[in-house]
Amino acid sequence: MSIRTVDKVAVEARAASFQTRSIKNESKRQGLLMVTSMVDLTTLEGKDSAAKVRSLCQKAMLPDAALPHVPSVAAVCVYPRWVELARELLAGSGVKVASVASAFPSGQVDLATKLVDVRAAVQAGADEIDMVMHRGAFLSGQYEVVSAEIRAIKEACGGQHLKVILETGELETYDNVVRASELAIAAGADFIKTSTGKVQPAATMPVTLVMLETIRSHFLATGQMIGMKPAGGISRAKDALHYLVMVKETLGDAWLSAKWFRFGASSLLNDVLLQLHRLESGQYTAYYDVTES
Repeated sequence: MSIRTVDKVAVEARAASFQTRSIKNESKRQGLLMVTSMVDLTTLEGKDSAAKVRSLCQKAMLPDAALPHVPSVAAVCVYPRWVELARELLAGSGVKVASVASAFPSGQVDLATKLVDVRAAVQAGADEIDMVMHRGAFLSGQYEVVSAEIRAIKEACGGQHLKVILETGELETYDNVVRASELAIAAGADFIKTSTGKVQPAATMPVTLVMLETIRSHFLATGQMIGMKPAGGISRAKDALHYLVMVKETLGDAWLSAKWFRFGASSLLNDVLLQLHRLESGQYTAYYDVTES
């Protein structure tokens, strides 16, 4: 377990510096297309329905019919009960099916129940599982409990990718974010993810930078690449571009791919499409000309 201490002032100053970068139009266009390809288009609400999932999957495959050159998103992320339908709708499209599991968003059930949840999602056709870390155990110092749970869930995933959600808004300090990131990686996470989107603050640039630096340290020590997914609260295309700059300058070009970096978002894609319309036509498209899902 790491004993490194994060310099809070330095981290926040460096994170703020990425937001001052000026991005010219052609670079902006390419960046926005890249952002689109990295989105995990998400619906995780109590009112989710088959109709909502169908609409979401359609948008995932064809984000905007007026912009046919815009790529499909990386994945659609849904609750386990909707995985089978999403799998059918996305068949052959290249868009992955991700599912939250392990008693999302609280994680407050026993491990056996979490494993049932994960196995059901995988059996239904999920390509990726987004699990929630046991924050109560972590904050109580029960690191082996947390680690064992992640290892068991990784095994239950079979060959499918595992993203471990740290819920950084509950971790209290940057030092804890580093410890949780290292623990998740050591236990088998393919990706580490900031948030469920149900707790505030969700993704922030300083927290994401701390996690990226942890991934970098792990890569330099082992040669193993780990993915990163900031999720929750990223709704503006401008902010997403700043995240890409941060990834490039912290981890390098190899991570500028949906294979290694994702945005967990429900509303970000709409703003990206509005900005692409403006770059194409020189005019802003009305918000109601972009479908909500």
